[in-house]
Amino acid sequence: MARARRRRVVVLVAVVAVVAAGAVWSSRDDDAPVLVPRCTATVGGESTSLTPEQAANSATIVGAAVRRGLPARAATIAIATAIQESGLRNLDYGDRDSLGLFQQRPSQGWGTEAQVQDPVYATNAFYDGLVEVDGYRDMAVTDAAQAVQRSGFPLAYGDHEQEGRLVASALTGYTPGGFTCRLQPAAAEAGEAGDDENPVPRAAAVRDALAVQVTPVAARVVPGTTGHGLEYDLGDGADAVRTAWAVAGWAVASAERYGITEVSVDGSRWTRTAGGAWRTTATGVPPGGVQVRVAE
Repeated sequence: MARARRRRVVVLVAVVAVVAAGAVWSSRDDDAPVLVPRCTATVGGESTSLTPEQAANSATIVGAAVRRGLPARAATIAIATAIQESGLRNLDYGDRDSLGLFQQRPSQGWGTEAQVQDPVYATNAFYDGLVEVDGYRDMAVTDAAQAVQRSGFPLAYGDHEQEGRLVASALTGYTPGGFTCRLQPAAAEAGEAGDDENPVPRAAAVRDALAVQVTPVAARVVPGTTGHGLEYDLGDGADAVRTAWAVAGWAVASAERYGITEVSVDGSRWTRTAGGAWRTTATGVPPGGVQVRVAE
């Protein structure tokens, strides 16, 4: 991507709010406080915050690395790049003809305008370039990113390595429960009802997105959820457990986009109604398994 543009300082979350004990609130006249949606990646006591839009785009970027079997380092590089290029937003504008999460230019062979504004396509196009960079796993983030992007400001990518590492670790499953979201209640879904074999439209959208973005493993409808619950069996062993947490992280990060209300793995559950934190509890989900539930 050959272009010269101003170096942009990207702030992951810009909200005018009161932050107290991890909660973000805004007041509206005499009404009760209203929760301001916020997502957080936490690893080893360090955190970075994102809006739900940024979280969902991060889930797509990291999920693609998981699906392709790429190392977490690749996801770190991709997230840092997208923060610098677009603030983790799928932009429909940019310098000259730059567009999308990675500000890829159709005129430079990245794809059509529609393709580079498709987060899945754009992410995979970035990884296609990254895996061709010899030794990228051992390179500095700014050097690896620049080898793909060819930016006029190559040193800027390294400014976001820390955020990239936190988000990548939390969403690849290497830090179980490292990604959380505090969200407002999900709106009820209008449309056809499901059953124990067929998901409702919202759950079907989750299933289809996960199949493209994270894992080809087929989902099943959770019995007794009238099509509102999906379950995944990723297999046995440490890799399966890590992948299960990657699926779970994707679901939490994408909860606002798809109306997800609950995510469960072995011994832990995230719900929108529990303050957005992972809770230790008996879930009935085996190791290597995940259950995702959407709003009714």
